[in-house]
Amino acid sequence: MKFPALFSSRRPGGFHVSASALLGLLLLAGCRKKDAAAPGAGMGGPAGPTEVGVLTVATAPVTLTQNLPGRVSAFRVAEVRARVNGIVLKRHFDEGADVKEGQLLYEIDPAPYQAALDSANATLARGEANAAAAESKEKRFKQLLSSRAVSQQDYNDALAARLTSAADIQAAKATIQSARIDLEYTKVTAPISGRIGISQVTEGAYVQSSNATLMATIQQLDPVYVDVTQATSQILQLKQDLANGRLKADKAGLAEVRLLFDNGQLYPEMGRLQTSDVTVNPSSNSVTVRVVFPNPKRDLLPGMFVRARLEEGNAPDAILVPQLAVTRNTRGEPTAMVVGAGGKVEVRVLRTTRTVGNQWLVTSGLKPGDQVIVNNLQKLRPGADVKPAPADAVPAAPAQAGAGGGTTTGEPVLAAKNAPPPGAAGKSGSSAKQ
Repeated sequence: MKFPALFSSRRPGGFHVSASALLGLLLLAGCRKKDAAAPGAGMGGPAGPTEVGVLTVATAPVTLTQNLPGRVSAFRVAEVRARVNGIVLKRHFDEGADVKEGQLLYEIDPAPYQAALDSANATLARGEANAAAAESKEKRFKQLLSSRAVSQQDYNDALAARLTSAADIQAAKATIQSARIDLEYTKVTAPISGRIGISQVTEGAYVQSSNATLMATIQQLDPVYVDVTQATSQILQLKQDLANGRLKADKAGLAEVRLLFDNGQLYPEMGRLQTSDVTVNPSSNSVTVRVVFPNPKRDLLPGMFVRARLEEGNAPDAILVPQLAVTRNTRGEPTAMVVGAGGKVEVRVLRTTRTVGNQWLVTSGLKPGDQVIVNNLQKLRPGADVKPAPADAVPAAPAQAGAGGGTTTGEPVLAAKNAPPPGAAGKSGSSAKQ
C-alpha cells in the first residue's frame, strides 16, 4: 500500500515538509480545537440556560365590564290609524319630520259627519219640544184628575209621554256626542310627540275605520331603549362571584351602561339599566335586558345594532396575565409556564374566567410574585433551565405556540375598565376608576 509522501529526503540527514501537507495538518487541528471548545455540539448536549422574558404577577383592582349585543328600539311607538271612513283630503306633515302631540296630520272629508251632527242637533230640538208639550200636558191632567175631570188612564198616558220625551232628549244628546266625535276624527292628529315615518296613504285615498287603515307611524326617539341579550350562564357566574366576594357591586348595585356603535365608536351618553325580562328564551338560553339611553341628537335609530357595555362589579385583587402567555394542554386546560425553584421551568394549570382586553383574568394557579414566562415558549419544556429577564428586554420569537402542542387562546368576549396594560401582569395599585 502506498501512502502520500508527507516528507521527502532530498538531502541526507534532513526532511522537507510539503506546503499542502502542512495546510492539511493545520486545518485538522483547528477542527479538533473547535470540537473541544463546544462539547456536546451536534450530539444534543446542553447549551446553557435559555433567556426568557417574564412578567411578575401582582394583584390590582379592576372594574369588570361585559359587552352585550343589542338592538335599538323606540321609547314609544304610535300607529296613526283611521277612525272614520272617508276620503283623505290633505296631508299636513313632511315625512321623516318631528311632530308634536296633537299636531294635525291628515284631513278626512268631514261633509257626511257634519251632516250627521246637524241631524242629531235637529233631533234634539224636536225632542225638547215634544218633552215640553208632554210635561205641560202631564201637569194639566194631574190637576184635572183631582176633580175627576179625566180618568186615571188618561193621566197615566200623559205621564208616560212626558217620561218618554225626556228619554228621547238623552238619546238625542248621545247621538250628538257621537256625531261630534266622528267629526273630530276627520282631523287626524299626532297621538304622541316624535318622528313620523313615511305616509302610508295619499290624498284621495279611501280609509276605513272597520279595518283601521294604517296611515303613518310615529316613534319617540329621545330617549330610546336598547334591548340586549345576556346568557343565563353569565348571569349565574356573576351572582356566584358577587356572593363569594370575588366581585363587589358598584354604586349600590346600580349598573353603569355605556354604548358602542357597530364600528367601535363610543356613544357619549350614559345609559341606565331599567329592567330584565323574567323569562328565558329557550332557543338561545338567554334573557333580555332593557337599557334606557338619552338620544338628544337622534344618533340612535330603531333597529340599529349596538353593543352595550355593562359594569358587573369590582374585582379588588384581580390577577391578569397576557393571553400570549397562556396555552392549553392536551386536556384543554389553560396553562402557563413560570420560573420555578433553581431557575427551572414549571407548568401551572390555571383557572381563567374571562378575557380582559388582551389578558386573561386568572382565579387560581398563580399567586403574586410568580414570574410568568411570556416569550420563547416554543423553546421550553418543563424542567428546562432558564435565565429570566424583563419581558421587554427579550425579543419575542417569530412564531408562538404552546408547549406540548397547545395553542395560545384569546376570546374577546368581555372587557374591563382600567385593566393593566399588556406589559404588566396586574400591576399592584392600579385604579379601578377613570
